Amino acid sequence: MGLGKLPDRTGYPLQAAIWPQAGISTETEAHFALKGSVGISLSEGGADFAQGGRLATGTYYNLFNLGKWRRNSGDLPLELQLTGHGRFLLSIHVACRNRSTQQLFSEVVTLDGLLRQPFDPYEEASSDAIVFFKLTALEDGRLEDFAWATTEKPRSTPDLLLSVTTFRREAEVASTAERFRRFRAESELNEHIRMVIVDNGQSATVDDGDGVTVIPNENLGGSGGFTRGLLEARATNASHVLFMDDDASIQMEAVSRTWWFLAYAQDPRTAVAGAMVHDAKRWQIGENGAHFDLGCKAHYAGLDLRQRKKVFRMEYETTAPARGDFYAGWWFFAFPVAQVEHLPFPFFVRGDDVSFSLVNDFNTFTLPGVASVQESFVDKASPQTWYLDFRSHLIHHLSLPEKKRSWKELQRMVLNFYLRTALRFHYDTLSAVNLAFEDVMRGPDFFDKNADMAKRRGDIKAMTTTEVWQPIASPPKPRRTFLPRPVRALLLLTLNGHLLPLGMAKVVLPAESREDFRLIYGAKEITHLNVDQTQAYTVRRDPRRFRKETLRLLKNTLRLRRIYPKMLREWSRGYDGLTSNAYWNDKLRLEQQGS
Repeated sequence: MGLGKLPDRTGYPLQAAIWPQAGISTETEAHFALKGSVGISLSEGGADFAQGGRLATGTYYNLFNLGKWRRNSGDLPLELQLTGHGRFLLSIHVACRNRSTQQLFSEVVTLDGLLRQPFDPYEEASSDAIVFFKLTALEDGRLEDFAWATTEKPRSTPDLLLSVTTFRREAEVASTAERFRRFRAESELNEHIRMVIVDNGQSATVDDGDGVTVIPNENLGGSGGFTRGLLEARATNASHVLFMDDDASIQMEAVSRTWWFLAYAQDPRTAVAGAMVHDAKRWQIGENGAHFDLGCKAHYAGLDLRQRKKVFRMEYETTAPARGDFYAGWWFFAFPVAQVEHLPFPFFVRGDDVSFSLVNDFNTFTLPGVASVQESFVDKASPQTWYLDFRSHLIHHLSLPEKKRSWKELQRMVLNFYLRTALRFHYDTLSAVNLAFEDVMRGPDFFDKNADMAKRRGDIKAMTTTEVWQPIASPPKPRRTFLPRPVRALLLLTLNGHLLPLGMAKVVLPAESREDFRLIYGAKEITHLNVDQTQAYTVRRDPRRFRKETLRLLKNTLRLRRIYPKMLREWSRGYDGLTSNAYWNDKLRLEQQGS
């Protein structure tokens, strides 16, 4: 592609500043390291300095990962662009793993509008280098903005379609559309970015125009909604698609960073995966990419974005090419349309993003500051999400040649799901896992006929009797058991008191301890609190339900073992059919809609 109407200029902003923003993240330490008399404007952006104040960008949102850019684009001529006024000491630094941090530039500069400071990091940089700057005020002054830039023109001009799927979240999606329109109106990329809102609830109150198009759609979940957005991208000749959530809890500058990264990419397979940041703890990573191997394994979960050493380590490690079983969450995932050989599988939700990454040949990067603020998975956990998770896990291994596992390995996955439910007395969830097991063995046709999940959602809701969040007036004080390891091993042999009635403790667990199994051994009753500690539910050891669901799981496991070769054949053929253009065009009735 040519450069289109991209303005002629002497520099191109590879990565502009991300400032703290109300409603997204005001965690200043994740954006900048400040010292002395310097303050950040939350309403306008920019930093005001008194003499001696210092700002540094060796932080998650504003460091420049030179190693990733080199792997993506080669050695570009680089410069730091600063806008503001005042007299400062400016230093530019390059940091590499296991090496001393080096200064590339250190001089007194005077800001009076735009300052462009070229620098050459390549002699000092290893393959995993990080670049950042420090600005120390020698008098009162202000930094209006900054960007890491190059004078080399982009290799292409991506046409990026932001695809948003929504279901009856009218206020959230309207706010997202308005934020995007404001951003697009002020962006030099305005002719190269647009948004389509796929409205699965057919209730959105957003008008078309100013770069936003609304498409009413049948509710086939995230799978159907995002597939509809992808097909729209193909129909309108978009080069890239960005799947994102309907509340768009991202800094809009993350869209610009993604666009420029794609514009300079040497590899046509280049894709960008956004991190997930916890809504309740906006200084903490929930996931910065993940991989799938007998389960979903989040990368860097719990990492504190305020701690420079940990952030640097994450950026050093993620400079290397992603592993083959890497996948990207659809809260923020930008990818090239031409590389898509398989459309999403009709999982409704949960698992569609995993298989989409696994079966399509993308070269995926994570970028600093490209992140979405998301509700914790803890509060979302329910028998329905476990049903969806288990069936997608099993289907990945049955249908994808690269994820094929021996029967013994597959049993490990089943055992993991079983122990995570039974040991915690989550019998509603164990029943949902059994139902998922049985549905997968019904074969691909079942998923075609139940793509809207209407019946199964009703079934699971009806059988969920104990694991239901209830409002509480005040949270009970957390109570945990932490028994010595030999005692925990003994209780594990009894399946936490199910086979031998040991343990009488009443345990209360906050959300962050939900998956810490060391704390539930010896319990007979467990109360779980949500993240805000405004809701809770209590589960109790129930030998009758335990026996019923355990025997059911055993029967399902033995049946799958008998029909395992048949299931492999059916799912291998069925997956291709259910991810084809013909299938989705028919499912979404696009011909009737005139698309």
